[in-house]
Order: sequence, then structure tokens, then C-alpha cells
Amino acid sequence: MILNRKKIELTEIQKKILKSGWGNESVENSVVESISYHSDGLLVNGYLAYPKIIQKKLPCIIWCRGGFKNAGAIDDFYAQGIMGQLASWGYIVFETQYRGNVGGEGIDSFGGKDINDVLNLIPLADDLEFADTSLWGIEGWSRGGMMTYLVLTKSDKFKVAISTAGISNLQCTLDESNFMNKLFDLNQLKTDDNFCSDRTILNFVEKYSNSTPTLLIHGTHDDRVPAHHSLDLSYKFIEHKIEHRLVLLENGDHFLRDHKKEIDLLRKKWFKKYLI
Repeated sequence: MILNRKKIELTEIQKKILKSGWGNESVENSVVESISYHSDGLLVNGYLAYPKIIQKKLPCIIWCRGGFKNAGAIDDFYAQGIMGQLASWGYIVFETQYRGNVGGEGIDSFGGKDINDVLNLIPLADDLEFADTSLWGIEGWSRGGMMTYLVLTKSDKFKVAISTAGISNLQCTLDESNFMNKLFDLNQLKTDDNFCSDRTILNFVEKYSNSTPTLLIHGTHDDRVPAHHSLDLSYKFIEHKIEHRLVLLENGDHFLRDHKKEIDLLRKKWFKKYLI
């Protein structure tokens, strides 16, 4: 069940900035709440968003954040922008900060047992009378893309998925990204010999849900998670006949700042196509 629901409050200046970046609808047409819930007996924090006006049962989407530990955690401002925008498109949106982060219990294991923190969002929809619990989508960015891939090896419940700049190959010794190397140099991630292989979807694509059409988006100038992560996964998807679309955006960096309108349209159309 959902615990400690509280509607977030923003200043007028924050709302103005959000409207310029995510559109008026993300603020005016959605409600965003901070929530807590239990995952494997641990108290975990996250967000819930939904449209202000609801006239029928709505599909549900899980949004998987990026980053590690509290770096990359979502705050109220970004929750209103990211989750508020998705909610304004006509969806109920759930987000987890993952265990051990933002005051939550447990330890963030970057794609280990914290995968359950994503899966354990699903039963929360039962608390909402306006949720269509038969229609689920999932989306992730960067580490969140990796989490999305891993979730889809454990569940075929999702009708659609989107990954932007997702990590498909976690090579602990690969010298191609200062961002990834920094994590390993700080010894934050190396917990066992199989750590990276167990989180690399390329190693076990055959376990991926073949009933979940997946949109892969990546910038060609991403220096954090290079574009070949999505390209390599696309080849594997073709080999295993998994329905997907690959979109590479010219000169796009990891955050795709110059392509926001384009990717918002891609995402909106992809969700609408399958969440019906």
C-alpha cells in the first residue's frame, strides 16, 4: 500500500521555470505527490503523479530514475516536471528513489535487489480506484534504462517500454567513459566478480520480455553512456525478434538538452500507441 502521501508544493518562480521547460500542462494539469512504500520490508521513497481531472480509469507508467545513491535522485521540482508531464498526457505515474536513498532504508545496489523497488510499485496501483491495472508502461534514463531492461527480464506485465541513454553493457574495466570509471574508481560498485555481467542486458537478452515493444533513444555525442549501448542492444533485439525502434539523435549529449521537444513527441506517441 501507499504510505505517507503528500502533495508537493512549489514556488511561483519554480512553476514558471517548469512551464517553460516541460509545458504549462505539466504544472496546470497534473498532481504530484511524494510517497513512501514498503519494498522487501524496507521503507522506500518515491513519487506518484496523475491528472487533475480524471474521467476514466487510466494506464500506469513506472519512471526509473538515473544516477547512483542520492546523486541523480529526483526532488520535488524535477518530479513536477518529469512525472507531471507524463501525468498530463493521461497516465498515472509511479517513481522510486530506490532503497537507501533520500531517507529510505536499505542499500542502493545499482541494479541488484533494488530491482524489486521498481517491481513493488506495481501493487500500489491497487490503492487508486482510477488506475487501470491491466495497462502498464515503463521508462528509464541512463541507469534507469538499465533498471528498465533488468525489470523486463523479470516481468512481462508491461505493454510498452522506453529507454533513453540506457546502460546495456556495464563493463567494469572499460575505459570509454569518465562517468562510469569514476563510479568504479571510488569502489562504490564493485561488490562481487559478477557485478557487471549480472547487470549487462546484452548477456541475457533471451530473458527480455518479447511482449514489450521498446523505444531506444540515444544521443550520438553522449560521453557518459556512449551511443553504442543502444545500438548494440538493437542488434540483439533484432536477433531475438523483440519489437523495438532505435532513434539516434545527431550531436545529442547524455541529457539531450537540444532535443527535448523531439524526444517528448517520440515518447508521447510511443506510449499512446501501446497503452490502449
